[in-house]
Amino acid sequence: MLEGKALIEDSDMPLKMQIQAMASASQALDLYDVLDYTSMAAHIKKEFDRRYGSGWQCVVGSNFGCFFTHSKGSFIYFTLETMSFLIFKGAASSSSS
Repeated sequence: MLEGKALIEDSDMPLKMQIQAMASASQALDLYDVLDYTSMAAHIKKEFDRRYGSGWQCVVGSNFGCFFTHSKGSFIYFTLETMSFLIFKGAASSSSS
């Protein structure tokens, strides 16, 4: 299924989740136009919300940067074909009172 090899740039996810992330990305590439980043990201987010609970975020593109805080064990950044995929679960913000 993974025609092009995915290259994991950074991750703190368990291996099983990493494999799911790459499979979801590969499936999204098959389902949507190569430039339809929004639909691909939505597909991956929905898949992760369904499998691992709500709160997942996904960024897909060929040139982006971001800064975020994530829950421990819920982050992966990898490239597949010509695109980069960032998947993470947002960390609960702590409020100071």
